[in-house]
Order: sequence, then structure tokens, then C-alpha cells
Amino acid sequence: MTIQLTVPGMSCSVCANKITNAVKIVDVNAIVEANPQTKLVNVDTQASETAIKEALIAAGYPPS
Repeated sequence: MTIQLTVPGMSCSVCANKITNAVKIVDVNAIVEANPQTKLVNVDTQASETAIKEALIAAGYPPS
């Protein structure tokens, strides 16, 4: 399933990498597209949306 989230705290490529790594902890096979310009994160994953959101919160990038 594909999850689209807005992450207001993502401002650069380093942030995008941290978000990608946080998602990969939950689902190593996830495909993550994080765009700092639009603040959008698309995640193609088998994990639940709740698990993905919790991982982003734990990494310091809570979705809005």
C-alpha cells in the first residue's frame, strides 16, 4: 500500500535521508520518496500507516 504524508519539519536532503532510514527500520523493503521542497513523503510499504507515522515521530519528523 502507498501512504502519502506531509512532513513540515523536512527541510533538506539530510532530513529526507533520516526519514527514509526511519521508515526502513519498520519495513526494510519499503520504497520511500521524500521531497523536501513539497514536504511530501510517499511510502510504498507492507507496514501499517500507524507504524510509519510512529517511526517518523520517533525520528523527530512528525507528519501533519
